[in-house]
Amino acid sequence: MWRGLGVVMLLWSSYGLAICPAWSPAQAEQEIARLSAQIARWDKAYWQQGVSDVNDDVYDQLAARLKQWRHCFGDEQATEAQMPAGGSIRHPVSHTGVSKVANKAALRQWMRSHQDLWIQPKVDGVAVTLVYRQGQLVQATSRGDGLKGEDWTAKVKRIAAIPARVTGPLANSVLQGELFLRRDNHVQHQMGGMNARAKVAGAMMRQDDSALLDHIGIFIWAWPDGPATMDERLQALTRAGFDLTESWTHKVSSVEEVEKLRHRWLTSPLPFVTDGVVVRSAQEPAGNRWLPGDGSWVIAWKYAPVARIAEVRSITFAVGRTGRIAVVATLEPVQLDDKRVQRVNLGSVGRWQALDIAPGDQVQVSLAGQGIPRLDSVVWRGSNRQKPVPPASRFTPLTCFYASPECHEQFMARLAWLSSSQVLNIEGLGDAGWKALHQAHHFEHLFSWLALTQEQLQHTPGLSAQRGLRLWHQFNQARRQPFTRWLEALGVPVPRVAMRALGDRHWQQLQSRDPLRWQQVPGIGVEKARRLAEFIHHPTVNALTSWLNEQGVPGF
Repeated sequence: MWRGLGVVMLLWSSYGLAICPAWSPAQAEQEIARLSAQIARWDKAYWQQGVSDVNDDVYDQLAARLKQWRHCFGDEQATEAQMPAGGSIRHPVSHTGVSKVANKAALRQWMRSHQDLWIQPKVDGVAVTLVYRQGQLVQATSRGDGLKGEDWTAKVKRIAAIPARVTGPLANSVLQGELFLRRDNHVQHQMGGMNARAKVAGAMMRQDDSALLDHIGIFIWAWPDGPATMDERLQALTRAGFDLTESWTHKVSSVEEVEKLRHRWLTSPLPFVTDGVVVRSAQEPAGNRWLPGDGSWVIAWKYAPVARIAEVRSITFAVGRTGRIAVVATLEPVQLDDKRVQRVNLGSVGRWQALDIAPGDQVQVSLAGQGIPRLDSVVWRGSNRQKPVPPASRFTPLTCFYASPECHEQFMARLAWLSSSQVLNIEGLGDAGWKALHQAHHFEHLFSWLALTQEQLQHTPGLSAQRGLRLWHQFNQARRQPFTRWLEALGVPVPRVAMRALGDRHWQQLQSRDPLRWQQVPGIGVEKARRLAEFIHHPTVNALTSWLNEQGVPGF
Protein backbone atom coordinates (compact mmCIF):
# COMPACT_ATOMS: atom_id res chain seq x y z
CA MET A 1 0.00 0.00 0.00
CA TRP A 2 2.90 2.38 0.70
CA ARG A 3 3.89 2.07 -2.92
CA GLY A 4 0.37 2.83 -4.10
CA LEU A 5 0.13 5.81 -1.76
CA GLY A 6 3.39 7.13 -3.17
CA VAL A 7 1.89 7.08 -6.63
CA VAL A 8 -1.27 8.88 -5.50
CA MET A 9 0.85 11.54 -3.81
CA LEU A 10 2.60 12.28 -7.09
CA LEU A 11 -0.58 12.74 -9.08
CA TRP A 12 -1.22 16.30 -7.92
CA SER A 13 2.06 17.40 -9.51
CA SER A 14 1.80 15.14 -12.56
CA TYR A 15 -1.70 16.27 -13.54
CA GLY A 16 -0.83 19.86 -12.69
CA LEU A 17 2.24 20.09 -14.90
CA ALA A 18 1.91 17.40 -17.55
CA ILE A 19 0.24 17.85 -20.91
CA CYS A 20 -1.37 14.91 -22.66
CA PRO A 21 0.85 13.37 -25.36
CA ALA A 22 -0.09 14.09 -28.98
CA TRP A 23 -0.63 10.41 -29.80
CA SER A 24 -3.03 8.66 -32.08
CA PRO A 25 -5.39 6.21 -30.32
CA ALA A 26 -3.32 3.30 -31.64
CA GLN A 27 -0.04 4.73 -30.33
CA ALA A 28 -1.63 5.61 -26.99
CA GLU A 29 -2.88 2.05 -26.62
CA GLN A 30 0.59 0.70 -27.44
CA GLU A 31 2.46 3.02 -25.07
CA ILE A 32 0.03 2.42 -22.19
CA ALA A 33 0.21 -1.34 -22.68
CA ARG A 34 4.04 -1.34 -22.73
CA LEU A 35 4.45 0.72 -19.57
CA SER A 36 1.64 -1.15 -17.79
CA ALA A 37 3.34 -4.47 -18.54
CA GLN A 38 6.68 -3.17 -17.25
CA ILE A 39 5.16 -1.93 -13.99
CA ALA A 40 3.42 -5.29 -13.59
CA ARG A 41 6.80 -7.03 -13.93
CA TRP A 42 8.35 -4.72 -11.35
CA ASP A 43 5.41 -5.32 -8.97
CA LYS A 44 5.69 -9.08 -9.35
CA ALA A 45 9.42 -9.04 -8.57
CA TYR A 46 8.86 -6.70 -5.63
CA TRP A 47 5.90 -8.39 -3.98
CA GLN A 48 6.70 -12.02 -4.70
CA GLN A 49 10.50 -12.06 -4.39
CA GLY A 50 11.24 -8.96 -2.33
CA VAL A 51 13.42 -7.64 -5.16
CA SER A 52 13.29 -4.04 -6.38
CA ASP A 53 14.40 -3.80 -10.00
CA VAL A 54 13.89 -0.03 -10.15
CA ASN A 55 14.59 2.97 -7.94
CA ASP A 56 11.65 3.88 -5.68
CA ASP A 57 11.36 7.43 -7.01
CA VAL A 58 11.48 6.25 -10.63
CA TYR A 59 8.79 3.64 -9.94
CA ASP A 60 6.51 6.16 -8.25
CA GLN A 61 6.83 8.74 -11.00
CA LEU A 62 6.43 6.26 -13.86
CA ALA A 63 3.37 4.76 -12.19
CA ALA A 64 1.96 8.27 -11.85
CA ARG A 65 2.79 8.90 -15.51
CA LEU A 66 0.87 5.76 -16.50
CA LYS A 67 -2.17 7.02 -14.58
CA GLN A 68 -1.83 10.37 -16.33
CA TRP A 69 -1.77 8.69 -19.78
CA ARG A 70 -4.85 6.66 -18.90
CA HIS A 71 -6.57 9.81 -17.73
CA CYS A 72 -5.66 11.53 -21.00
CA PHE A 73 -6.96 8.76 -23.25
CA GLY A 74 -10.03 7.64 -21.32
CA ASP A 75 -8.48 4.34 -20.29
CA GLU A 76 -8.95 4.72 -16.56
CA GLN A 77 -11.13 1.62 -16.28
CA ALA A 78 -8.37 -0.57 -17.68
CA THR A 79 -6.80 -3.14 -15.40
CA GLU A 80 -3.67 -1.74 -13.78
CA ALA A 81 -0.78 -3.56 -12.18
CA GLN A 82 -1.82 -4.11 -8.57
CA MET A 83 -0.08 -5.13 -5.40
CA PRO A 84 -1.08 -8.55 -4.09
CA ALA A 85 -4.05 -9.00 -1.82
CA GLY A 86 -3.71 -7.55 1.63
CA GLY A 87 -2.82 -10.87 3.24
CA SER A 88 -4.56 -13.14 5.69
CA ILE A 89 -3.88 -11.42 9.02
CA ARG A 90 -6.43 -8.78 10.02
CA HIS A 91 -5.09 -5.69 11.73
CA PRO A 92 -6.62 -5.06 15.18
CA VAL A 93 -6.69 -1.40 14.12
CA SER A 94 -6.71 -0.42 10.45
CA HIS A 95 -3.91 1.58 8.85
CA THR A 96 -5.40 4.84 7.65
CA GLY A 97 -2.58 5.99 5.40
CA VAL A 98 -1.60 9.66 5.27
CA SER A 99 -3.00 12.35 3.00
CA LYS A 100 -0.54 14.90 1.60
CA VAL A 101 -0.52 18.66 1.26
CA ALA A 102 1.20 20.23 -1.72
CA ASN A 103 2.53 23.40 -0.09
CA LYS A 104 2.73 25.67 2.93
CA ALA A 105 -0.60 27.37 2.23
CA ALA A 106 -2.45 24.04 2.14
CA LEU A 107 -0.82 22.97 5.40
CA ARG A 108 -1.80 26.27 7.04
CA GLN A 109 -5.41 25.69 6.06
CA TRP A 110 -5.35 22.14 7.48
CA MET A 111 -3.76 23.27 10.75
CA ARG A 112 -6.50 25.87 11.32
CA SER A 113 -9.07 23.09 11.81
CA HIS A 114 -6.96 20.88 14.11
CA GLN A 115 -5.63 21.26 17.64
CA ASP A 116 -2.82 19.88 19.83
CA LEU A 117 -0.46 19.44 16.89
CA TRP A 118 2.85 17.57 16.77
CA ILE A 119 5.43 17.11 14.05
CA GLN A 120 7.46 14.00 13.20
CA PRO A 121 9.85 13.18 10.36
CA LYS A 122 8.19 11.09 7.67
CA VAL A 123 10.50 8.11 7.96
CA ASP A 124 10.91 6.33 4.63
CA GLY A 125 10.44 2.62 5.21
CA VAL A 126 7.75 -0.07 5.40
CA ALA A 127 4.72 0.15 7.71
CA VAL A 128 4.02 -2.55 10.27
CA THR A 129 1.55 -3.32 13.08
CA LEU A 130 2.93 -4.67 16.36
CA VAL A 131 0.60 -6.41 18.82
CA TYR A 132 1.60 -6.95 22.46
CA ARG A 133 -0.42 -9.18 24.78
CA GLN A 134 0.44 -9.55 28.46
CA GLY A 135 3.77 -7.92 27.75
CA GLN A 136 4.77 -10.28 24.92
CA LEU A 137 5.12 -9.44 21.22
CA VAL A 138 2.62 -11.88 19.72
CA GLN A 139 1.99 -10.54 16.23
CA ALA A 140 3.68 -8.36 13.58
CA THR A 141 1.78 -7.67 10.36
CA SER A 142 2.66 -5.82 7.17
CA ARG A 143 0.41 -2.93 6.21
CA GLY A 144 -1.04 -4.78 3.20
CA ASP A 145 -4.26 -3.12 2.13
CA GLY A 146 -4.73 -1.40 5.50
CA LEU A 147 -7.24 -3.99 6.73
CA LYS A 148 -5.20 -7.18 6.36
CA GLY A 149 -1.52 -7.85 5.91
CA GLU A 150 1.13 -10.55 5.77
CA ASP A 151 2.41 -12.29 8.88
CA TRP A 152 5.87 -10.87 9.58
CA THR A 153 6.07 -12.03 13.21
CA ALA A 154 9.06 -14.35 12.81
CA LYS A 155 11.08 -11.77 10.90
CA VAL A 156 10.21 -8.92 13.27
CA LYS A 157 11.24 -10.96 16.31
CA ARG A 158 14.73 -11.14 14.79
CA ILE A 159 15.03 -7.33 14.71
CA ALA A 160 16.97 -6.30 17.81
CA ALA A 161 15.54 -2.77 17.79
CA ILE A 162 12.01 -4.10 18.50
CA PRO A 163 11.40 -5.09 22.15
CA ALA A 164 10.16 -8.65 22.56
CA ARG A 165 8.69 -7.79 26.01
CA VAL A 166 7.17 -4.59 27.35
CA THR A 167 5.52 -3.55 30.61
CA GLY A 168 3.16 -0.90 31.90
CA PRO A 169 0.57 0.62 29.56
CA LEU A 170 2.14 -1.09 26.52
CA ALA A 171 1.67 -4.58 27.92
CA ASN A 172 -1.62 -4.90 25.99
CA SER A 173 -1.27 -2.55 23.07
CA VAL A 174 -1.39 -2.15 19.30
CA LEU A 175 1.37 -0.04 17.76
CA GLN A 176 1.81 1.18 14.23
CA GLY A 177 5.17 2.25 12.94
CA GLU A 178 7.82 2.21 10.23
CA LEU A 179 10.51 -0.39 9.75
CA PHE A 180 13.45 1.57 8.37
CA LEU A 181 17.05 1.08 7.35
CA ARG A 182 19.26 2.48 10.10
CA ARG A 183 21.66 5.14 8.87
CA ASP A 184 24.54 7.08 10.40
CA ASN A 185 24.34 10.83 9.79
CA HIS A 186 22.07 10.58 6.76
CA VAL A 187 21.63 14.03 5.18
CA GLN A 188 18.53 13.74 3.04
CA HIS A 189 19.22 16.83 0.92
CA GLN A 190 22.62 15.45 -0.11
CA MET A 191 22.08 11.69 -0.16
CA GLY A 192 18.48 11.24 -1.28
CA GLY A 193 16.40 8.15 -0.62
CA MET A 194 19.11 5.50 -1.11
CA ASN A 195 16.31 3.08 -2.18
CA ALA A 196 15.97 2.44 1.56
CA ARG A 197 12.32 1.38 1.65
CA ALA A 198 12.82 -1.16 -1.14
CA LYS A 199 15.75 -2.69 0.74
CA VAL A 200 13.68 -3.04 3.90
CA ALA A 201 10.71 -4.49 2.02
CA GLY A 202 13.00 -6.97 0.30
CA ALA A 203 14.47 -8.11 3.60
CA MET A 204 10.99 -8.63 5.09
CA MET A 205 9.52 -10.51 2.12
CA ARG A 206 12.38 -12.80 1.16
CA GLN A 207 12.04 -16.37 2.39
CA ASP A 208 15.60 -16.58 3.68
CA ASP A 209 16.83 -14.81 6.80
CA SER A 210 18.34 -11.62 5.48
CA ALA A 211 21.42 -10.19 7.17
CA LEU A 212 19.82 -6.79 6.58
CA LEU A 213 17.46 -7.47 9.50
CA ASP A 214 20.34 -6.55 11.82
CA HIS A 215 20.29 -3.03 10.33
CA ILE A 216 16.56 -2.35 10.58
CA GLY A 217 15.09 0.02 13.15
CA ILE A 218 11.52 0.90 14.18
CA PHE A 219 9.84 4.29 14.46
CA ILE A 220 6.45 4.13 16.20
CA TRP A 221 4.17 6.84 14.87
CA ALA A 222 0.75 5.71 16.17
CA TRP A 223 -0.59 4.11 19.36
CA PRO A 224 -4.32 3.65 18.79
CA ASP A 225 -6.32 3.85 22.03
CA GLY A 226 -3.14 4.77 23.91
CA PRO A 227 -2.80 7.32 26.71
CA ALA A 228 -4.87 10.49 26.40
CA THR A 229 -2.01 12.93 25.94
CA MET A 230 0.92 12.88 23.53
CA ASP A 231 3.40 13.46 26.36
CA GLU A 232 2.16 10.33 28.17
CA ARG A 233 2.41 8.27 24.98
CA LEU A 234 5.93 9.46 24.20
CA GLN A 235 7.22 8.84 27.73
CA ALA A 236 5.71 5.35 27.87
CA LEU A 237 7.18 4.44 24.47
CA THR A 238 10.63 5.60 25.60
CA ARG A 239 10.43 3.55 28.82
CA ALA A 240 9.48 0.49 26.75
CA GLY A 241 12.48 0.87 24.43
CA PHE A 242 10.90 2.77 21.53
CA ASP A 243 13.00 5.84 22.26
CA LEU A 244 13.17 7.34 18.75
CA THR A 245 9.56 8.51 18.82
CA GLU A 246 9.98 10.91 21.74
CA SER A 247 13.28 12.24 20.37
CA TRP A 248 11.74 13.08 17.01
CA THR A 249 8.25 14.27 17.98
CA HIS A 250 7.82 18.00 18.72
CA LYS A 251 4.84 20.14 19.55
CA VAL A 252 4.08 22.85 16.96
CA SER A 253 1.57 25.67 16.85
CA SER A 254 2.28 27.40 13.54
CA VAL A 255 3.08 26.52 9.97
CA GLU A 256 6.31 28.51 10.32
CA GLU A 257 7.48 26.15 13.07
CA VAL A 258 6.68 23.19 10.82
CA GLU A 259 8.54 24.77 7.93
CA LYS A 260 11.61 25.44 10.09
CA LEU A 261 11.81 21.86 11.38
CA ARG A 262 11.09 20.46 7.93
CA HIS A 263 14.08 22.36 6.51
CA ARG A 264 16.29 21.41 9.45
CA TRP A 265 15.52 17.70 9.05
CA LEU A 266 16.09 17.92 5.31
CA THR A 267 19.58 19.37 5.72
CA SER A 268 20.80 17.85 9.02
CA PRO A 269 22.24 14.39 9.82
CA LEU A 270 19.48 11.93 10.80
CA PRO A 271 19.48 8.23 11.77
CA PHE A 272 17.07 7.34 8.95
CA VAL A 273 15.99 8.26 5.43
CA THR A 274 13.01 10.63 5.28
CA ASP A 275 10.81 11.98 2.52
CA GLY A 276 9.03 14.79 4.34
CA VAL A 277 7.32 15.55 7.63
CA VAL A 278 4.07 14.45 9.25
CA VAL A 279 1.89 16.75 11.33
CA ARG A 280 -0.63 15.00 13.56
CA SER A 281 -3.20 15.94 16.14
CA ALA A 282 -2.93 14.18 19.49
CA GLN A 283 -6.73 14.10 19.51
CA GLU A 284 -7.49 10.84 17.69
CA PRO A 285 -10.70 8.85 17.36
CA ALA A 286 -11.06 5.43 18.96
CA GLY A 287 -9.15 2.70 17.14
CA ASN A 288 -12.31 0.89 16.02
CA ARG A 289 -13.15 3.94 13.88
CA TRP A 290 -9.87 3.94 11.94
CA LEU A 291 -10.34 3.10 8.26
CA PRO A 292 -7.95 3.04 5.27
CA GLY A 293 -7.82 6.47 3.63
CA ASP A 294 -9.62 8.16 6.50
CA GLY A 295 -6.89 9.52 8.78
CA SER A 296 -8.20 13.07 8.96
CA TRP A 297 -6.12 13.90 12.07
CA VAL A 298 -2.77 13.43 10.34
CA ILE A 299 -1.23 15.06 7.26
CA ALA A 300 2.11 14.84 5.43
CA TRP A 301 4.15 17.55 3.74
CA LYS A 302 6.61 15.81 1.45
CA TYR A 303 9.97 17.14 0.35
CA ALA A 304 10.27 18.28 -3.23
CA PRO A 305 11.90 15.45 -5.19
CA VAL A 306 15.60 15.94 -5.92
CA ALA A 307 15.01 14.37 -9.32
CA ARG A 308 11.99 14.33 -11.60
CA ILE A 309 10.83 12.31 -14.55
CA ALA A 310 10.18 14.44 -17.65
CA GLU A 311 9.12 13.61 -21.18
CA VAL A 312 11.45 14.60 -24.00
CA ARG A 313 9.52 16.80 -26.42
CA SER A 314 12.22 17.50 -28.99
CA ILE A 315 15.94 17.20 -29.70
CA THR A 316 17.82 20.24 -31.06
CA PHE A 317 21.42 20.95 -31.97
CA ALA A 318 23.48 24.04 -31.17
CA VAL A 319 26.89 25.00 -32.52
CA GLY A 320 29.21 26.41 -29.85
CA ARG A 321 32.03 28.92 -30.21
CA THR A 322 34.64 26.20 -30.87
CA GLY A 323 32.45 24.55 -33.50
CA ARG A 324 31.45 21.69 -31.26
CA ILE A 325 27.84 20.61 -31.75
CA ALA A 326 25.88 20.30 -28.50
CA VAL A 327 22.65 18.34 -28.26
CA VAL A 328 19.82 19.82 -26.20
CA ALA A 329 16.64 18.05 -25.10
CA THR A 330 13.53 20.20 -24.73
CA LEU A 331 11.43 18.71 -21.94
CA GLU A 332 7.92 18.77 -20.64
CA PRO A 333 8.39 21.43 -17.90
CA VAL A 334 9.10 20.08 -14.41
CA GLN A 335 9.74 21.88 -11.14
CA LEU A 336 13.03 21.15 -9.35
CA ASP A 337 13.59 23.09 -6.16
CA ASP A 338 12.86 26.69 -7.21
CA LYS A 339 13.61 26.14 -10.91
CA ARG A 340 11.25 25.34 -13.75
CA VAL A 341 13.30 23.03 -15.97
CA GLN A 342 12.47 22.82 -19.68
CA ARG A 343 15.85 22.13 -21.31
CA VAL A 344 18.80 19.91 -20.50
CA ASN A 345 22.15 19.68 -22.27
CA LEU A 346 22.90 16.14 -23.43
CA GLY A 347 26.50 16.88 -24.43
CA SER A 348 28.04 15.90 -27.75
CA VAL A 349 26.36 14.17 -30.66
CA GLY A 350 28.28 11.01 -29.77
CA ARG A 351 26.99 11.01 -26.18
CA TRP A 352 23.42 11.64 -27.35
CA GLN A 353 23.66 8.71 -29.75
CA ALA A 354 25.07 6.49 -27.00
CA LEU A 355 22.23 7.52 -24.67
CA ASP A 356 19.72 6.64 -27.43
CA ILE A 357 17.24 9.40 -26.58
CA ALA A 358 14.30 10.24 -28.86
CA PRO A 359 11.28 12.50 -28.47
CA GLY A 360 8.70 10.74 -26.32
CA ASP A 361 11.25 9.13 -24.00
CA GLN A 362 11.03 9.59 -20.23
CA VAL A 363 14.24 10.86 -18.60
CA GLN A 364 15.24 11.58 -15.03
CA VAL A 365 16.65 15.06 -14.46
CA SER A 366 18.10 16.76 -11.40
CA LEU A 367 20.04 19.89 -10.55
CA ALA A 368 23.83 19.83 -10.56
CA GLY A 369 26.08 22.47 -8.99
CA GLN A 370 24.87 26.07 -9.32
CA GLY A 371 21.38 24.79 -10.18
CA ILE A 372 22.25 23.60 -13.69
CA PRO A 373 19.82 20.91 -14.97
CA ARG A 374 21.46 17.58 -15.77
CA LEU A 375 20.32 14.28 -17.21
CA ASP A 376 20.65 11.39 -14.74
CA SER A 377 19.29 8.54 -16.82
CA VAL A 378 16.77 7.38 -19.40
CA VAL A 379 14.06 5.59 -17.45
CA TRP A 380 11.65 4.68 -20.23
CA ARG A 381 11.90 4.69 -24.01
CA GLY A 382 8.86 5.20 -26.19
CA SER A 383 8.08 2.83 -29.02
CA ASN A 384 8.43 5.58 -31.66
CA ARG A 385 12.19 6.01 -32.17
CA GLN A 386 12.19 8.85 -34.71
CA LYS A 387 15.29 10.94 -34.09
CA PRO A 388 16.41 14.15 -35.84
CA VAL A 389 19.50 14.08 -38.04
CA PRO A 390 22.41 16.05 -36.52
CA PRO A 391 24.04 18.73 -38.68
CA ALA A 392 27.22 17.93 -40.55
CA SER A 393 30.28 18.58 -38.38
CA ARG A 394 31.85 21.18 -40.67
CA PHE A 395 32.50 23.67 -37.87
CA THR A 396 35.88 23.87 -36.10
CA PRO A 397 37.75 26.26 -33.78
CA LEU A 398 38.95 28.02 -36.96
CA THR A 399 35.55 28.61 -38.59
CA CYS A 400 33.07 31.47 -38.32
CA PHE A 401 35.21 34.40 -37.24
CA TYR A 402 33.38 36.28 -40.03
CA ALA A 403 29.61 36.63 -40.17
CA SER A 404 27.59 34.63 -42.70
CA PRO A 405 24.16 32.95 -42.66
CA GLU A 406 25.61 29.46 -42.29
CA CYS A 407 27.93 30.68 -39.49
CA HIS A 408 25.26 32.46 -37.46
CA GLU A 409 25.19 30.11 -34.44
CA GLN A 410 28.94 29.78 -33.98
CA PHE A 411 29.50 33.48 -34.68
CA MET A 412 26.95 34.51 -32.03
CA ALA A 413 28.39 31.99 -29.57
CA ARG A 414 31.83 33.57 -30.05
CA LEU A 415 30.39 37.03 -29.29
CA ALA A 416 28.60 35.78 -26.15
CA TRP A 417 31.84 34.20 -24.95
CA LEU A 418 34.07 37.25 -25.42
CA SER A 419 31.68 39.50 -23.46
CA SER A 420 31.56 37.13 -20.45
CA SER A 421 33.06 38.11 -17.09
CA GLN A 422 36.06 35.78 -17.43
CA VAL A 423 37.03 37.27 -20.82
CA LEU A 424 36.41 40.96 -21.70
CA ASN A 425 33.78 41.49 -18.99
CA ILE A 426 31.27 43.56 -20.98
CA GLU A 427 28.51 43.64 -18.38
CA GLY A 428 24.87 43.08 -19.32
CA LEU A 429 25.54 42.14 -22.94
CA GLY A 430 24.13 38.69 -23.61
CA ASP A 431 22.73 36.84 -26.61
CA ALA A 432 19.81 39.22 -27.14
CA GLY A 433 22.03 42.32 -26.98
CA TRP A 434 24.54 40.95 -29.47
CA LYS A 435 21.77 39.96 -31.85
CA ALA A 436 20.36 43.48 -31.73
CA LEU A 437 23.77 45.04 -32.40
CA HIS A 438 24.58 42.60 -35.21
CA GLN A 439 21.18 43.11 -36.84
CA ALA A 440 21.53 46.91 -36.74
CA HIS A 441 25.19 47.27 -37.71
CA HIS A 442 25.91 44.14 -39.78
CA PHE A 443 29.17 43.04 -38.21
CA GLU A 444 31.73 41.87 -40.72
CA HIS A 445 33.80 39.91 -38.22
CA LEU A 446 34.13 39.04 -34.53
CA PHE A 447 35.58 42.39 -33.46
CA SER A 448 33.62 44.79 -35.70
CA TRP A 449 31.87 46.21 -32.63
CA LEU A 450 35.14 47.95 -31.61
CA ALA A 451 34.70 50.38 -34.52
CA LEU A 452 31.17 51.45 -33.55
CA THR A 453 30.92 55.12 -32.66
CA GLN A 454 29.08 56.61 -29.72
CA GLU A 455 26.43 57.98 -32.09
CA GLN A 456 25.89 54.61 -33.77
CA LEU A 457 25.42 52.86 -30.45
CA GLN A 458 23.03 55.52 -29.11
CA HIS A 459 20.86 55.17 -32.22
CA THR A 460 20.74 51.37 -32.25
CA PRO A 461 17.11 50.15 -32.50
CA GLY A 462 16.04 48.51 -29.26
CA LEU A 463 18.67 50.33 -27.17
CA SER A 464 18.07 53.55 -25.27
CA ALA A 465 20.52 56.42 -25.74
CA GLN A 466 21.71 55.90 -22.17
CA ARG A 467 22.28 52.18 -22.74
CA GLY A 468 24.13 52.96 -26.00
CA LEU A 469 26.40 55.41 -24.22
CA ARG A 470 27.13 52.88 -21.49
CA LEU A 471 28.03 50.26 -24.11
CA TRP A 472 30.38 52.70 -25.85
CA HIS A 473 32.25 53.22 -22.56
CA GLN A 474 32.35 49.46 -21.92
CA PHE A 475 33.72 48.78 -25.42
CA ASN A 476 36.50 51.29 -24.79
CA GLN A 477 37.27 49.66 -21.45
CA ALA A 478 37.40 46.25 -23.18
CA ARG A 479 39.93 47.67 -25.65
CA ARG A 480 42.30 48.18 -22.66
CA GLN A 481 41.91 44.68 -21.23
CA PRO A 482 45.17 42.68 -20.78
CA PHE A 483 46.66 40.79 -23.71
CA THR A 484 45.84 37.39 -22.17
CA ARG A 485 42.14 38.26 -22.05
CA TRP A 486 42.20 39.18 -25.71
CA LEU A 487 43.74 35.80 -26.47
CA GLU A 488 40.71 34.27 -24.71
CA ALA A 489 38.39 36.49 -26.76
CA LEU A 490 40.07 35.37 -29.96
CA GLY A 491 39.69 31.74 -28.92
CA VAL A 492 43.39 30.81 -28.86
CA PRO A 493 43.34 27.25 -27.45
CA VAL A 494 45.85 27.83 -24.64
CA PRO A 495 44.91 25.98 -21.41
CA ARG A 496 44.52 28.25 -18.38
CA VAL A 497 47.48 26.69 -16.57
CA ALA A 498 49.64 27.36 -19.64
CA MET A 499 48.28 30.89 -20.00
CA ARG A 500 49.41 31.67 -16.44
CA ALA A 501 52.89 30.29 -17.14
CA LEU A 502 53.19 32.01 -20.51
CA GLY A 503 55.44 35.05 -20.40
CA ASP A 504 54.58 36.25 -23.91
CA ARG A 505 52.80 39.61 -24.03
CA HIS A 506 52.75 40.23 -27.79
CA TRP A 507 51.24 38.38 -30.71
CA GLN A 508 54.57 38.29 -32.56
CA GLN A 509 56.09 36.35 -29.65
CA LEU A 510 53.40 33.70 -30.01
CA GLN A 511 53.96 33.52 -33.76
CA SER A 512 57.65 32.85 -33.19
CA ARG A 513 56.89 29.62 -31.32
CA ASP A 514 56.97 26.36 -33.25
CA PRO A 515 55.33 23.16 -31.91
CA LEU A 516 58.51 22.14 -30.06
CA ARG A 517 58.66 25.44 -28.16
CA TRP A 518 54.98 25.19 -27.32
CA GLN A 519 55.59 21.79 -25.73
CA GLN A 520 57.95 23.46 -23.22
CA VAL A 521 54.98 25.35 -21.72
CA PRO A 522 53.34 23.53 -18.75
CA GLY A 523 50.09 21.83 -19.68
CA ILE A 524 50.78 21.58 -23.41
CA GLY A 525 51.43 18.22 -25.06
CA VAL A 526 52.24 17.20 -28.60
CA GLU A 527 48.72 17.42 -30.04
CA LYS A 528 47.87 20.65 -28.23
CA ALA A 529 51.13 22.21 -29.50
CA ARG A 530 50.28 21.25 -33.07
CA ARG A 531 46.80 22.78 -32.80
CA LEU A 532 48.18 25.98 -31.26
CA ALA A 533 50.70 26.47 -34.05
CA GLU A 534 47.99 25.84 -36.64
CA PHE A 535 45.64 28.33 -34.97
CA ILE A 536 48.17 31.15 -34.51
CA HIS A 537 49.45 30.96 -38.10
CA HIS A 538 46.01 30.66 -39.70
CA PRO A 539 45.41 33.44 -42.28
CA THR A 540 41.97 34.34 -40.91
CA VAL A 541 43.29 34.67 -37.36
CA ASN A 542 46.16 36.85 -38.50
CA ALA A 543 43.82 39.10 -40.47
CA LEU A 544 41.86 39.66 -37.26
CA THR A 545 44.99 40.32 -35.18
CA SER A 546 46.11 42.90 -37.74
CA TRP A 547 42.75 44.61 -37.37
CA LEU A 548 43.11 44.57 -33.57
CA ASN A 549 46.51 46.21 -34.02
CA GLU A 550 44.87 49.00 -36.03
CA GLN A 551 42.38 49.48 -33.18
CA GLY A 552 45.20 49.92 -30.67
CA VAL A 553 44.47 46.77 -28.65
CA PRO A 554 47.51 46.04 -26.42
CA GLY A 555 49.75 43.20 -27.58
CA PHE A 556 48.72 43.18 -31.23
